[in-house]
Parts: sequence; structure tokens; C-alpha cells
Amino acid sequence: MSESRRLPARVYWVRRLVVLGIPLVVVAVVVWLVAGRGSGDDPTPDAQTTSAPAVDPTPSQTPTDDDGVADCAAAGLALAMTPDAVSFAAGVSATFTVSITNTSAVPCLVDAGEVQREIVITSGSDRVWSNRDCVVAGTEKRTLLLPAGGNDTTPFAWNRVRSAEGCPQGLPAPGAGTYSAQLNLAGTSAPPAVFGLG
Repeated sequence: MSESRRLPARVYWVRRLVVLGIPLVVVAVVVWLVAGRGSGDDPTPDAQTTSAPAVDPTPSQTPTDDDGVADCAAAGLALAMTPDAVSFAAGVSATFTVSITNTSAVPCLVDAGEVQREIVITSGSDRVWSNRDCVVAGTEKRTLLLPAGGNDTTPFAWNRVRSAEGCPQGLPAPGAGTYSAQLNLAGTSAPPAVFGLG
């Protein structure tokens, strides 16, 4: 019987290197691929992060607290000035109901003080009276926070006197006849309120 021939030691070392080397090469390739993909994908999240603020102006337009509420736009306000009677007897002040309504879908602020709100009473082409001619101290500012669809209603009385710019005294009193009251605020106006004085 013939004895099996023993291979040289060099052959065994080559086999060991092949067996150990292949896994090391595989691990190195995997690490390289993972590291390469990670660095290549980094710019994409950055690009998405920087572009997001440019398309997100909505929170400033729909605030959730008083500090961020915008002023009411003229198109979002409905004004009304309604006389409490068709005609007022001699010596009786003309009284009205003044209404300010937020018709928009978001809350808003409006200054309804005597400096911003204007009520003008006329008779034909005669400008008889305006609240801005003689503003009473302490009534200059009246800030209203109106919720969506919210309404502010206040009474108003005109004591049948005449006024002019600068608040001069001794003007003639208006006589009996037909008059019109016009409410103006924040760039919009109410329909004229027509009434009579006896």
C-alpha cells in the first residue's frame, strides 16, 4: 500500500490565508458601501430642512393668541347703524344701535375708539355733526378682539347738536327734517341710517 504524500507547508499557509482573507474582504466591502451611502445621503435631509420654512407662512396668518392676532381687514367687517325709531319727537335725542361684526374665518383686532370710528350725520348736503369734531378725553381708543363671526353691539345717542371741525361753540341747532347717519370704520362703511327729527 502506498502512503499518502504530504503537501508542503507553503500550501497549507496559502489555504489558511484564502479561508481567512475572503471574509475580511467581504466585511471591508460592506463597511465601504455603508459609509459611502451614508455620506451621499446627507445632503438630501439638509435640502429638505432648509426648504421647509419657505413654504410655511400659515401660522403667522392664523394666530392662536392675542399677541399674534392681525388687524381686521375691511373685507372681513360688516358694519350696521340702526335707528331705534323712524322719527324722534322734538327735544328727544336720536338713538341708534351700532354693530361691528367679524365676517372672516379667523379672529381679528379693530380699534373702535372715537378717533378711528367715525359717525357723520347729514341732512342733504349739510354736514351737521361728526364725533371726530369734539372727541371726549378717554374715548380715543377702544380695541376689540373679535372672534370669527363675533359681534360687538353698542348704543349710540346724538343729542341733536351741530358740530364743526375744531369743536367751535354757539352753532345753530339742527331743525326738524330728514337726516342720515353714516358709520365708517377700518376702511369700510355701514349703509346710511335714515331717520327723522320732529
